[in-house]
Amino acid sequence: MKPRIGAAEIAARKGKPFPVVTAYDAPFAGCAEAAGIDVVLVGDSLGMVVLGYGSTTPVDVHDMIRHAGAVVRGTQRAHVIVDLPFGTYEASDERAIANAVRLIKEGGASSVKLEGGDAIAPRIRAIVNAGIPVCAHIGLLPQTAALGEGFKTRRAREALVRDAHAVVTAGAYAVVLEMVDPAIAAAITSEVGIPTIGIGSGPDCDAQVLVMHDVLGLYPNPPKFAKAYAGLANDATNALRAYAGEVRSGAFPARRAE
Repeated sequence: MKPRIGAAEIAARKGKPFPVVTAYDAPFAGCAEAAGIDVVLVGDSLGMVVLGYGSTTPVDVHDMIRHAGAVVRGTQRAHVIVDLPFGTYEASDERAIANAVRLIKEGGASSVKLEGGDAIAPRIRAIVNAGIPVCAHIGLLPQTAALGEGFKTRRAREALVRDAHAVVTAGAYAVVLEMVDPAIAAAITSEVGIPTIGIGSGPDCDAQVLVMHDVLGLYPNPPKFAKAYAGLANDATNALRAYAGEVRSGAFPARRAE
């Protein structure tokens, strides 16, 4: 079996558009890989998408390890990026490294992702120096958005550009730009030497990432920037309705001929 795609190969895709999608379980991760998507993000968005929380804040490292393991087992060569959840890296370099190591050893992650720019760059550097590839994340920071600022990007162009350069200098191999003004995202993409992965940040990022459940049409109110390529919520409801109807009518399971 060929080895998984490494961070260096992802970094080498700078300037070449490529898709990224979230996955939180083995079946959907396998679907992504079968579709030719070879970069899969196990985001702490699983808190809202899968676990029913109102934000990503309650998600802990055990949740990430469990779901990362499922995604890794459901794929063969995909590069699996796994989020370091809120509270697992802010306190110290040592804590950040320890939790990143857990995601790699126990979850099977190919690399880890953490939120923040200039202020968090020292953590990125420490994790990279420990031998673990890091994908950075700037712009809207969902982990702290629920704590007061809300889900809006308020950082000025200069601050965002500074954040981008800081994470590059710290050793990140790629950077997610979330809800960044498209013109600013385009400028950052042209200035930095690592791939930018956009979500709600316009068409000029090197890559695009969407939540699996938004792509598949599993939720009724997706973000405005998302695009549903299927309507699986309706399909699932109709299938379950048909199953329930057949059970109630006695049509399922079918009786064997005497």
